[in-house]
Amino acid sequence: MLHSRLERLVRVGHLWVTYPNGKTGRYGDGTGPRTVVHLTYRGQRRLILGPQLGLGESYMDGDLELLEGGFWELMEIIGRNQAAPPFGTGPVWRTIYAVERLLHQWNDRTTARRNVRRHYDLSSEFYGRFLDKDMQYSCAYFTDPGMTLEAAQATKKAHLAAKLALSPGQRVLDIGCGWGGLAIELARQHQVEVAGITLSTEQVAFASDRAEAAGLADRVKFDLTDYRDVQGQFDRIVSVGMLEHVGAPNLEAYFAQVSRLLAVDGLAVVHAIGNRTPPRVAQPFIRKHIFPGGYIPSLSQVTAAVENVGLWITDIEILRLHYAETLRHWRLRFLREREAIAALYDERFCRMWEVYLCLSELAFRYLNCMVFQLQLAKRVDAAPLTRDYIYRQDFDEMSLPRRA
Repeated sequence: MLHSRLERLVRVGHLWVTYPNGKTGRYGDGTGPRTVVHLTYRGQRRLILGPQLGLGESYMDGDLELLEGGFWELMEIIGRNQAAPPFGTGPVWRTIYAVERLLHQWNDRTTARRNVRRHYDLSSEFYGRFLDKDMQYSCAYFTDPGMTLEAAQATKKAHLAAKLALSPGQRVLDIGCGWGGLAIELARQHQVEVAGITLSTEQVAFASDRAEAAGLADRVKFDLTDYRDVQGQFDRIVSVGMLEHVGAPNLEAYFAQVSRLLAVDGLAVVHAIGNRTPPRVAQPFIRKHIFPGGYIPSLSQVTAAVENVGLWITDIEILRLHYAETLRHWRLRFLREREAIAALYDERFCRMWEVYLCLSELAFRYLNCMVFQLQLAKRVDAAPLTRDYIYRQDFDEMSLPRRA
């Protein structure tokens, strides 16, 4: 069964699979580097019964061994053939997906905190092994294909700041502040006050120490707070890589809270991963092992939620291959640091994260994922009438290495 499925799916590339009975299947047209896979009986069963989950779990548990090539080379064969198992379509499937989203993404306060801590309370030392020096764990902005990761992440922060159209003294809320890099940058470069919130105790401690070391603790505060519990009014709101953790049933509540917190003449910028297809369900391996409760929304779901709470969408930008390049940098750094990471955790953990990084890069490079940046406002005239102001920032003034 698996052999016939691979014959049908793998039309280009050079894939050999050694089955547990000793036979070898050869797939593709022989182009590109050869990738050789050995399967155990359990690995074979997993791939037949549920390839979207079974492929990653088989590699993680040693039921799929790569004798030639690496896991990314295997993903590239899948990508070149667009061979990801298709989702169902039609009204019945849409109903099934809606029920599944409700079951897996309700994300009340207790569940949200538990889900976030499972991923983001891994040690900062671990993340520091493969992220850029500023610990930006989101899509970078590559204005030049040869940019270093550090330069591309600095450019992303400057791009977001430009869309916020900041003025000194404004109050800014950073929903999902991560390790504090963006909040500190906004305070330092634009003389604003920033409140950063996250549900990760590791991130709050790390970010607070950074603000203290930078001499900005009086203007940058980090708190362990759910976005639903924030009070007050803010001139600007920014949220980077947070919407993916809200869950489809809570999208409207999330944007309603943004509306409540935003000043009448304020601006909000939301940077998040999106899906170019109609609403579906989360990738099962990533949902189970990496981001429980996570969901990549379709733009149609997001814009509908924004419309329902009465906010203006004053700008939308779609970033297509930027995250693929960001993930390539992370993957290569992760592999270089693999021995040190295995010492922090173990080999199974390393394989799990290698699968996650490769599946994510596959999704952005070959399949359906992109990043969108939404600028939101309450008033139609809150933002300038043209986009020219966004690009007036001269990134070369940052004195950063521009190319690898």
